Amino acid sequence: MKRIIFIGSILGMLGGCSCNRHNQSENKIYKGLYSFGLEVKSFKDCSTGREYWVTDSSKKLELQYSNMNFEKPYEPVYVEVEAIKKVSGQEGIGAEFDSTLVVTKVQKITREIPEDMCN
Repeated sequence: MKRIIFIGSILGMLGGCSCNRHNQSENKIYKGLYSFGLEVKSFKDCSTGREYWVTDSSKKLELQYSNMNFEKPYEPVYVEVEAIKKVSGQEGIGAEFDSTLVVTKVQKITREIPEDMCN
């Protein structure tokens, strides 16, 4: 009986460990160009050129962008963010994109776009 409980405990711990690794791998750092405006919240990945719709769960990305006081909307800025990539919904403006980045943390936001990374 003790052996069954011991084996069950080991299997439970292993299952828990694999779940934690999976959750950590979903949250990734993305570097690229972010544009924000009335109908656009988009991100272009500098390394792949792929574009994503953006949802700001951090509540800081849109605020920091707005605080830059651009004369016109949709001006791109360079950002480094922690985000989770999800499949975009079928309705709404974000449906035009294959995937959505759900931003969980803003690491960097600047008007200066690195020439060697994002052209």
